[in-house]
Amino acid sequence: MATSIVMPQMGYDMQEGTVVRWLKNEGDEVSRGDALAEIETDKATVEFEAYVSGVLRKIVAQEGVVIPVGELIAVIGDRDEPIPDDITGGGSPTDTIPDIPPTDAALHTPQPAAPAPTGEVRASPLARRIARERSIDLALVTGTGPGGRIVEQDVLDYRDAAPPPQPAAAPSTPGRVERASPIARRLARERSIDLAQVTGTGPGGRIVEQDVLEYQPPASPETTPEPDAAEGDRADLSRMRQVIAQVTSDSKRDAPHFYLTATVDMTKAMALRRDINDAAPEGIRASVNDLIVKAAAIALQRHPKFNAFFRGDHLLMNPSLNIGIAIALEAGLIVPGIATCESKTLLEIAAASADLIDRAHQGTLRNDEYSGTTFSISNLGMFDVDSFAAIIYPPHAAVLAVGKVSDQPVVREGEVVVAQTMQATLSVDHRVADGAEAAQFLMEIKGLLENPVTLLL
Repeated sequence: MATSIVMPQMGYDMQEGTVVRWLKNEGDEVSRGDALAEIETDKATVEFEAYVSGVLRKIVAQEGVVIPVGELIAVIGDRDEPIPDDITGGGSPTDTIPDIPPTDAALHTPQPAAPAPTGEVRASPLARRIARERSIDLALVTGTGPGGRIVEQDVLDYRDAAPPPQPAAAPSTPGRVERASPIARRLARERSIDLAQVTGTGPGGRIVEQDVLEYQPPASPETTPEPDAAEGDRADLSRMRQVIAQVTSDSKRDAPHFYLTATVDMTKAMALRRDINDAAPEGIRASVNDLIVKAAAIALQRHPKFNAFFRGDHLLMNPSLNIGIAIALEAGLIVPGIATCESKTLLEIAAASADLIDRAHQGTLRNDEYSGTTFSISNLGMFDVDSFAAIIYPPHAAVLAVGKVSDQPVVREGEVVVAQTMQATLSVDHRVADGAEAAQFLMEIKGLLENPVTLLL
């Protein structure tokens, strides 16, 4: 039976996505779990895996075209079966689209598009919101989405008066683009860089993120007029930065934050880390952040409320601990996760973390790593930050923010000695937990790090 493949919702705030590259061709055999396409969201480019087996009968979404969540992008079925008209023509599909675990947002099948009443404008929810914020009449905006649907970029590009002519994007050279990572392609688009002019340093000459960041365009003989001093320079935000702005604003508005800070004596933990790394297999090293992830995983098992999602009149208790770690990319911040931390040893967490960070910079995260986190940790210790309070990443109940480990004088048994300490601040959604509960959870993490042998049990 033919199955409709729709644009997945890979993150609670995702409204639309773009197929950067199809990894299968029409007529190819597809097994459940095979990488089907690279899909670019507002924050990252991830591989989308097929959730059914069969033959890729039809590709609907063309590469580079923005598609709203839930709209048809492909059809998978038996090789010789006819494709029903109601699938490719907008009718009800013949199969139900399953959830992509462990993300909380369920995928849904596209429903028949009702005929638009006279005067009604077809626009994505995100486009409508931006239009309201900018007081733009959608009836005046030209839609470039499927069937003339107005998408986010149409509203962002709209001007009441005729806009000044924009320089045409330099045509890309297919061979070069094929050998560029997804994140390199996105950065190149945002910076109007022709990838044909960039030298790749990745395997086989593949262009990676750093190549685009370090690219210096040839000097142009033309001079650029000075901007009006009264107006100042205009710095357009990347799509990722726009989404970060929206998500953090929503989080601070919807989730009543409160904060608790504790000083953690990391002296024993740092000594244990040195011993572990001396004995660890070649290529595996445990970082301070890995110790914190492990401690948080143990504490979350004992205090599961902080691994839950608020759902109005109830909490959704997540059965697995998928801990997100904040990673700073050139275009902004992402929080991919290490799955099933409850069953991983410290060294397994260390290996998974290193792999996650590397693939985040290469733009090769999987959709479950990107969208399935249940708790998050943000560490700015490497930037010499003592302490800070992080904003909760929706729909999480809390986030742990940690600063650097530094030598500080402390009093032990009436004497002043030097200890290695770290400030840890827990931001909590007050709808989920109260101060006393949050204090117990934070003290659990503190106790585990101050008695780090418990991390190995």
